Amino acid sequence: MLHSVMAPTRNLIRDEELGAVSDDDDSPSGKRSKLDRFPLSRWELAVSLGVFLVFSSGLFCIYITMPAAEFGKLKLPRSISDLRLLKDNLANYANEYPAQFVLGYCATYIFMQTFMIPGTIFMSLLAGALFGVIKGVILVVFNATAGATSCFFLSKLIGRPLITWLWPDKLRFFQAEIGKRRDKLLNYMLFLRITPTLPNLFINLASPIVDVPFHVFFLATLVGLIPAAYITVRAGLAIGDLKSVKDLYDFKTLSVLFLIGFISILPTILKRKKIYE
Repeated sequence: MLHSVMAPTRNLIRDEELGAVSDDDDSPSGKRSKLDRFPLSRWELAVSLGVFLVFSSGLFCIYITMPAAEFGKLKLPRSISDLRLLKDNLANYANEYPAQFVLGYCATYIFMQTFMIPGTIFMSLLAGALFGVIKGVILVVFNATAGATSCFFLSKLIGRPLITWLWPDKLRFFQAEIGKRRDKLLNYMLFLRITPTLPNLFINLASPIVDVPFHVFFLATLVGLIPAAYITVRAGLAIGDLKSVKDLYDFKTLSVLFLIGFISILPTILKRKKIYE
C-alpha cells in the first residue's frame, strides 16, 4: 500500500524534473542555458572523478605488472585497419602470456564500458580474431556485463542529473515504457538488449533512474548480449575481409536480431491477448 502511494509520487517528481528540462528546450535562450549549465554538482563531479581515478589506477597497475612488450605499437583501435595492426602485434604476445593478456584485455574492456568510452565493438572483434568463437563470446559477454553493471551503479550514484540533461525526451519515453511493462519487465529488457532499439549506453545509464531492478538488468544484459556478441566475435575471425563496422549489421543480421527479440517478448503479447479476450 505504502509502495503504491510512493511510486506515483516518485514518478510525478521525475516528470516535473523532465518537464523542467523540456521547458528549457522550447526557447532559444532555454537551449543556450541548458548547454551552459553543467548538470553535476561539485560533490557529484568529485565522486565521478574519484571513481574514474580508482579504475584508472587499477588499470595502470595491471599494465605495469604485465610482461614487457612493445607498448608503442599498442593503442585502442578506432578503425578496422587499426584493429588489423593491433591483432598482428598482439597475436604472439597473447600466445606467450595468455593469462596476463586476458587480464589486461578484461580490465581495458570493463574500463571502456564503465566510462562509456567508444570502441568496445573493436575489442569484441579482437576477441574473435585472437580467441575464436567460444572463448571470444564468453569473454565479450562477461566483460560487457561487468562493464554495464559498473555503469549501472555509477549512474545510480550520480547519473540522474546527467541523463536528464542529455536525453530528457528519451528518458521520459523509456520511463513510460518501463511503467507499462512492470509485470513482464525481464522480457522487455531482453528485447532491448537483443535488438538495437535503444543504444546500450542509454540503457546502462537510464535503467537505475527509472527503477529497473538490478537482478532484471543483470540477467537481461547477460543473456540479451549473447546474440550480438556471437555476430561480432564471429566476424572477428574474418577480420581481413571486413571493410567497415557497418558491414556487421546488414539487413539479414538485423532481421535475425529482431526475430530473436520478438520471441523474447512473445509471452507478454500472449498474456495481453488473453486479458483482452
